[in-house]
Amino acid sequence: MSDSCCHPAAPAATQSPRYRRVLWIALWVNAAMFGIEIASGLRANSVSLLADAVDFFGDAANYGLALAVLGMALRWRARAALLKGLTMAAFGVFVLGRAAYGATTGTLPEATTMGAIGVLALLANVAVAVMLYAWRDGDANMRSVWLCTRNDAIGNVAVMAAALGVFGTGTVWPDVAVAAMLALLGLSSGRTVIRQARAELSA
Repeated sequence: MSDSCCHPAAPAATQSPRYRRVLWIALWVNAAMFGIEIASGLRANSVSLLADAVDFFGDAANYGLALAVLGMALRWRARAALLKGLTMAAFGVFVLGRAAYGATTGTLPEATTMGAIGVLALLANVAVAVMLYAWRDGDANMRSVWLCTRNDAIGNVAVMAAALGVFGTGTVWPDVAVAAMLALLGLSSGRTVIRQARAELSA
């Protein structure tokens, strides 16, 4: 994706009632999926599901923050994006730790639950991603919202792949590997958002 940070359409887009409605929908979808995945992850002993659940929680909070600063000046939206970028990076660090813990315990997750919840989460995130696609190249705040949704969809596919891996190998390692991948994705996206937000603040 482009790292440019000043798009002429961004100010008008932030005032769009449609964009605000999409953010509200995204907030409630992510909050609901957090509850579903945290319960399923604990039940299935799946570190990748738990990692994805934490990501859903962070995204719900990020959508709420985006709504709070939507009509504010670019500097305030950039500050909010900076906070979100730091949150995304912190999520990555947390999941790396959780993956290491899962590797040491070696508890075999329940592949069927992982796969079913992964499909449900993917459907939810693809729907939100389609709604947000038109605003993917806005300011740092808008871009962070798009990246969160994109990361979730990638994570859902990875969780389903982990379920197949656990089922096929009878080991915990596919689950741990996907959790680590989600962590690195969070770190990378957080770095992108932080860099763009800092550029907007400097400007």
